[in-house]
Amino acid sequence: MTELWESPFFGVTLTTLAYWLGCRIQKKTGLVICNGLVLAVGMIVAVLVVFDIPYDAYNTGGSLINLFLGPATVCLAVTIYSQIDLLKKNLLPILAGCAAGAAASVGSIWALCRLFGLDRALTVSLLPKSVTTPIATAITEGQGGIVPVTVAAVIYTGILGNLCAPALIRLFRVKDPVAAGLAVGACSHAMGTARALELGETEGAMSGLAIGLCGIATTVLALFFDALL
Repeated sequence: MTELWESPFFGVTLTTLAYWLGCRIQKKTGLVICNGLVLAVGMIVAVLVVFDIPYDAYNTGGSLINLFLGPATVCLAVTIYSQIDLLKKNLLPILAGCAAGAAASVGSIWALCRLFGLDRALTVSLLPKSVTTPIATAITEGQGGIVPVTVAAVIYTGILGNLCAPALIRLFRVKDPVAAGLAVGACSHAMGTARALELGETEGAMSGLAIGLCGIATTVLALFFDALL
């Protein structure tokens, strides 16, 4: 059995099946709280605990999935290019909105970390929590942070945005689909974008555009705030 666990195919297969099953459950129930990613994480943890499988053994295959993070980051450029006409038409509002969203995210995390006395490693690990995982992990690695902390923060932020975005848009009476899409993408990256696509085509497109632009802005801002630590 040990040979099975340590095989790269075990981690890849378990991750793929768990995510597929999680998405199926979410589609079947129609409940927002039954998020496919959350269910997949829970199922993987349950399998590792029940069968007493070491995380390192699972990660032998699970880490192979991380190889796709680099290409996924590059693919963000495709999203920006596909919306080039909309970007040109609303260039100033889009740039201002993404800059404000990134500054609010990074600035609030930096202030809270200082308030609660977190050390530098944890602070730089949490700063990019509102951008997509490939960019967030690259920022954390470059600044000597803790990548697993960053990944957990990014996932939690994405799930929270996925669950709360529609209610917040209604609460603050955001009528402009461009503004709504930018807000969702700026604070909850790809998982928020999945929900934005359900709100409308424009919301989804602008949310996807915000992922790339906010990723760039967050990379610069994280360096600035790191210098203040």
